[in-house]
Amino acid sequence: MKILLLNPNTSESLTTRLVDAAAQVVAPGTEIVPATAPRGVPYISTRAEAQIGGAIALEMLAERAGSYDAAVIAAFGDPGLFAARELFEEPVVGMAEAAMLTACMLGRRFAIVTFATALGPWYQECVEMHGMTARCAGIRMLDGAFRSISAVQEEKEDLLVALANDAVASTQADVVILAGAPLAGLAAKVRERIPVPVIDQAQAAVKQAETLALLRPFKARQGSFQRPAGKESTGLPGPLADWIARRG
Repeated sequence: MKILLLNPNTSESLTTRLVDAAAQVVAPGTEIVPATAPRGVPYISTRAEAQIGGAIALEMLAERAGSYDAAVIAAFGDPGLFAARELFEEPVVGMAEAAMLTACMLGRRFAIVTFATALGPWYQECVEMHGMTARCAGIRMLDGAFRSISAVQEEKEDLLVALANDAVASTQADVVILAGAPLAGLAAKVRERIPVPVIDQAQAAVKQAETLALLRPFKARQGSFQRPAGKESTGLPGPLADWIARRG
């Protein structure tokens, strides 16, 4: 089984973190195939950047269509997720949706903890997009600069743990999600310091992707996620243009 782990950020260091976290839980015989955005921003933190990353994710999926059994869009706000499910045959998993659904199997309400205030509005809209508002106890964000996106989890580990513990105490959250690709792998390091289950977003996503690949669902032929009728386009990369035109 091949799971495409698609990072719509341009930071190779984040792709490495995501792959390292995912590799700890995948089943024997599952191959993680990493892919990093060839252009865009080092890490997505705003609505505008998410729109850019989502479009690039569609291009990357089109280029690799048919070469994987399931794909993960490995940015916590799930940029491009619904569009990808509409266009492509293989199951596509969003890292945020997978983390939230996993959290819902461990408790009634979850808290999202992340490393930057800029992420808050986008993450809140992601919660709403997935219909999880009633299950979300709140989103907690650190306030302050960080030195490096590739090392933010080491730099801010103690502050993130304190923020998670405060969220549990003040909101009665049953589960904590450490959110944002730069925090992939942190849950395993800090879970003994937080009194409720802690979800690793990358691990939740690849396990959900494995499950969907094993279930072998067929592509919707009716409903809102059926593949749209073919349409010619102008200026799009060849593989994506072919897929939209139904030549793929």
